Amino acid sequence: MSGATKKLFDGEEVAEVLSGTYYKARAVQPRAELRAVEEERPAHYKVICISLYNEDLARLDGMVDELKRRGFTKANRSALIRFALEQADLDKVKKGM
Repeated sequence: MSGATKKLFDGEEVAEVLSGTYYKARAVQPRAELRAVEEERPAHYKVICISLYNEDLARLDGMVDELKRRGFTKANRSALIRFALEQADLDKVKKGM
């Protein structure tokens, strides 16, 4: 380990993490808090993560900007993707997408 790396890690903390006691000791409190947050969340949608190429993301953002310019003040990425899903025709999907 280099000198800079040694400065980042406290020896006792590293030993705790490696032994598993770090996570066991800290897991009780956050899980209870997470459950409370989950109970407060709306059940009609989920937050997900998807991958898009930079070009596709730029196109999506450009379309959202254009919608806003046209007066659709609530336009956003999610709304535009939902609209596109409604318009999708699976018979037009090409093999090898």
